[in-house]
This record gives sequence, structure tokens and C-alpha cells, in this order.
Amino acid sequence: MGNSKLSSGQFKVVATGFLSLFSLVGIMFYGLPFFYDFWFKEFRWSRATITSGNAFAKIIVGLFGFFAGWLIDRYGPRRLMLTGILMGGVALIGLSTVTALWQFYLFYIFSALGYMCGGPLPNQVLTARWFNKSRGKAMGFAYLGIGIGGMLVPQIAKWLNVHFGWHQALMILGILMVAIAFPMAWAVKENPDTTSMQTKQDEPRIPLKSMLKSRPFYLLMISSMCSIGAVSGTSQNLKLFFSLDLKYSQSEAANVISLVLLASIIGRLLMGWLADKFPKKYVMILISTLVAGAIPLLYVASSPGIIYLFAFIFGIGLGGDYMIIPLMAAELFGIKVMGRIMGLVLTADGLAEALSPMLVGWLRDRGGSYANGFASLILLAIIGIIAVSMLPRKTNTA
Repeated sequence: MGNSKLSSGQFKVVATGFLSLFSLVGIMFYGLPFFYDFWFKEFRWSRATITSGNAFAKIIVGLFGFFAGWLIDRYGPRRLMLTGILMGGVALIGLSTVTALWQFYLFYIFSALGYMCGGPLPNQVLTARWFNKSRGKAMGFAYLGIGIGGMLVPQIAKWLNVHFGWHQALMILGILMVAIAFPMAWAVKENPDTTSMQTKQDEPRIPLKSMLKSRPFYLLMISSMCSIGAVSGTSQNLKLFFSLDLKYSQSEAANVISLVLLASIIGRLLMGWLADKFPKKYVMILISTLVAGAIPLLYVASSPGIIYLFAFIFGIGLGGDYMIIPLMAAELFGIKVMGRIMGLVLTADGLAEALSPMLVGWLRDRGGSYANGFASLILLAIIGIIAVSMLPRKTNTA
């Protein structure tokens, strides 16, 4: 498993991760904020209301995160992934037709279900099952799908909006998402052969109960919640900030968002490589520091060139943020209960990912600027740095 040359099974796993994350995170998660200002203008919903769709859905669906992790540990990630891809497609197609707020919330629930069942959680477990020593690089390549999908979707959505209108653009993206991700997820094998699984079989099985009583579990949860909250609160409000506050054109806003996701590709490759070479807690500290350092640049975003500096630094941090958490969990706790551990962690992360953008939007609606919202995100990132610095480099559970 430590060889640099991939087996055909490992290649399929990385390709499956790339395509499903390209679709469910790159297209769906990073694509939906591109349409926020259209909802704002057409329905006259507030920023808090628009960002609350993600929050409402993630809170409801997040309650089932541990159950999803249990299903993956018991039955494997493939079937859940296929279901999630279909639900993600239904979400975008449905959101393209909404005329009332209850419909908006309903299809956002499908979006959250698709993200949970077909997004990072099953892909993290699938990659951990197939890779050992090169797990960081494998996760990094799979997570490139997020960066490439997120980089391309503003440009694709912009072109589709010009030619078909935003309703049809969103519907086409939903169909495209299923067409890209479903075939490879259907074909992938969930487990390597018996010989390749030797490292997994030799790994001691640590009772989940003992992990839930351990200090590292809660430090990992707090640090990941804070880092995910800082990243999500920033990225989910960028289009609104660019279009409505900075008065960027659709093309200008799309270009900066694409630059953020382009930089995230560099971040994923770099942080995946660093995670295989150095203690993962130090890599996680570096990622959170980049995020905390980038957000203050938004206060002077109108200065020439600053927004591009922000996009590059924030994009590097964003690229490593989601990827480093499962690597840290696998190092601390092993992979035999990774589905359930990450189910719990991602449930907590989902709450932060949901509430943080809504808080920032609410502070903007209330105060008339994003100043207080950005300050709250910087504070979140700093708390995350402190929490991860208290993590051990390894525990005796792996």
C-alpha cells in the first residue's frame, strides 16, 4: 500500500473520490452560493434567509451523521455514496424550480443528505481502507475534485446563466452532477483484497466508548468545527459580498471565486504531501493559520490587488482544511471505527458549516457591513489553532 504505483483498484478509488467530490462539493456546495444574489434579487429574501437554507438543512440532517457513519462501517461506503449522488442531483434540479421558501428549505435538505451520504464521509472511509502510508497523497488527489469543480462551476454557471437563465443553469448543473459522479461510484470496489487489508486486520480495535471519553476526540472536534466554520462562513458569503457590497459584475465575482478554488488545488496537493512527511497536527495548525491570516484582507478588499492576495492565501488554506481532518482522525484513532468517528466529527462540523455563514449574513443585515462577521470568523480560526495545538501527535489507539 505504501508503493508509489497505484493498483487498478486504488486508481478507481481515487477516481471515484475525485468525481464524487467534484460533483457533490465542487459543483453543489461551492456552486450554490453563485446563485445567492439571484434569489436575493428575485425573491427579496435577506442574506440571513438565503444562507439559512444551508443551516436549516445541515442541522436537521446532521443529527443522522453518526447513523451514516455506522452504516458505512457496517455495509460499506458505496451504496450510501450512490444514494447521495442521486439526492444531490434532485436538490439542484428542485432548487431551480422553487417559488416559495418552504420549497427552498425542502430541497436544501436533499442537498445536505446528498452531501452527507455521497460527499467527504464515505470517500474518506473508502480512501482509508485502500491506502496506508500514502494516504495523505491519495486523499489530496481525490480532494482535487473539490478544487477543480469549485474552480470551474462559477465559470460554467456564469455561461449557463447568460445563455439559459439562472433557473435552467441550476437544473443543468444538477443533471451534470449525477452524470459525472454516478458511473464510477457504481463500478468501484469497497475493499481491497485480503492481502492488502493486512494492515487493517492487524490494527487493534479500540472500543468507540473509550474514544468518546478521550480528550483528543473532543479537541479534534472543536478544532475541526472552528476551522470548518471559519472557511464556510467566508466562502458562503463571498458572492454576496462581491456582488452586493463591492459591486462586482457577475464575471468579476466568478473570476475571484474561481481563483480561490484554483489556489485550493495547490493547497490540497501541498497539504497532502506535507501530511505524509510531517506530524499532521502541525499541518493542521498551518492550514488554520493561513485561513486566519487571509480573512483580515477582506477589510481592505477595495485596495488594488488585495482581493487576489486574499484569494490565493485563503484558497491554499481551504484546500487543506477539509482534507486534513480525516487524516488526523485516522492517525489518532485508526480506521476500524473511522466511519463512526468521522460521522460524529462531521455532524459537529456540519453544524459549524451551517450556522457560521448564517451568523455572518445576519451580522451583515444587522450592522450594514461585513466587519463584525469577518471578525467572528477570525476568532473562530484562532480558537481552532489553539485546540489543535493541544492535540497529541499520535495516540496509542492506532
